[in-house]
Amino acid sequence: MRDFADYDGLGLAELVRKRDVTPGELFEATVERIERHNPKLNAVVHTAYDEARATATGALPDGPFKGVPFLIKDLGVRVKGWPRTSASKFAQVDADGDDSELTKRYRASGVVLVGKTNTPEFGIPGVTTSALLGPCRNPWNTDHISGGSSGGAASAVAAGIVPLAHASDGLGSIRIPAACCGLVGLKVTRDRNPNGLHDTDRVIGFSVDHVVSRTVRDTAAMLDATCAPQPASPYASPRQDGPYLDEISKSPGKFRIAFSSETPSGHPVDPEVRAALERTAETLKKLGHDVREEGLGIDYRALYRAQGLVSASNFSASIKRWVEVKGREPGDDIEGLARRGYEAGKRISGQDALWALQELRLRTREILQKWDTWDVWLTPVMVTPPPRVDYLDTLMDDLKEFDRRQASTFGFTPPFNMTGQPSLSLPLAQSGGNLPIGMMFTGRYADEATLLRLAGQLEKEMPWKDRKPAIWN
Repeated sequence: MRDFADYDGLGLAELVRKRDVTPGELFEATVERIERHNPKLNAVVHTAYDEARATATGALPDGPFKGVPFLIKDLGVRVKGWPRTSASKFAQVDADGDDSELTKRYRASGVVLVGKTNTPEFGIPGVTTSALLGPCRNPWNTDHISGGSSGGAASAVAAGIVPLAHASDGLGSIRIPAACCGLVGLKVTRDRNPNGLHDTDRVIGFSVDHVVSRTVRDTAAMLDATCAPQPASPYASPRQDGPYLDEISKSPGKFRIAFSSETPSGHPVDPEVRAALERTAETLKKLGHDVREEGLGIDYRALYRAQGLVSASNFSASIKRWVEVKGREPGDDIEGLARRGYEAGKRISGQDALWALQELRLRTREILQKWDTWDVWLTPVMVTPPPRVDYLDTLMDDLKEFDRRQASTFGFTPPFNMTGQPSLSLPLAQSGGNLPIGMMFTGRYADEATLLRLAGQLEKEMPWKDRKPAIWN
């Protein structure tokens, strides 16, 4: 399998179906690549080789990804018998007692679970580094970030270790790593994929799970495999009109597409990022779409004030649950960002927390109304190309400076975790320094189909498959 990384997940599964390769051979190819690439990347933080080898050589479900090696992010989702650290010295589990519902669906798709990927503590920042797990690096240039909080997943996929991997997105944590590493990253509609019985981290609805991948079809096919209505869920499953894999081959027709480089922080967009946005908009015009420049035009300060109160309250409540499990308060075994969020949340009254949640409902309705006249809103994923690892250090003493640096790097992704809309990162450009630049396409609530049709068109018109990072295969 010297050409292992040249195939996407569906391509590898097709080789298995044709008996051109065995799942065991795919597994060994992944192990070889983990051992060769991971010392430079720190993308994979737990391996389960013996278990995975037994799975690969046993009877696998006949799903769309039969025999394909797969990695789980070390945050939230449970794998029976595997440790779960959340990248925190405080909040660790030696071995989970059961699989999450999403894990069960991944297994049913036929994938072979090989290990877990790096994440920052509790998935808080847009960069993947922690005192426990260390920094994850970008295979395009190891001096630069792989994004966060699914940076380990994105780094592993971009380097060809696996063709796709589990990821999650609370304020941009699928789309930012996808943009940093040159991948497809779809934040699905709220409640599209199962939250399962262990739903406390997602109770406010911001965080969703899906994958990062190298092709649009892998992203679509895995969503088809995982997005069935959830048993025992109090939340309605979003509408789905047909298989998502079918959407990418359909003609999109003529979409109304608005684009913008406005940033909530007011930081100017990097000239290379702005140029990539304009090239994308021009390409969409040539493809026949109705394209115009228009921003959200909302009060970002009010939106983020409400979100900050809700997020801090929710995070503090989550740490309270860990305190109940551990039987003690966290000491110096949580990092500065987590400590700040925990203490801030404890100071927020119930009245203020619920006021903020009400305010979010009002503010997000203002955003959703924009799709009365748009089909898609196009922006960059990030304000700049991926910065250096030492620029965004979560362990730096001055957290206000860290906040300033994050605000000047990120900013486009969070509103759509609040609204619950699907939002997709595509790797449509490269910087002068040969780092990926991602463009973000956001659709109506529950309308992944439109995004996937458009993505299928752009994958042909602005292809990225032949661009390879420095660390590859």
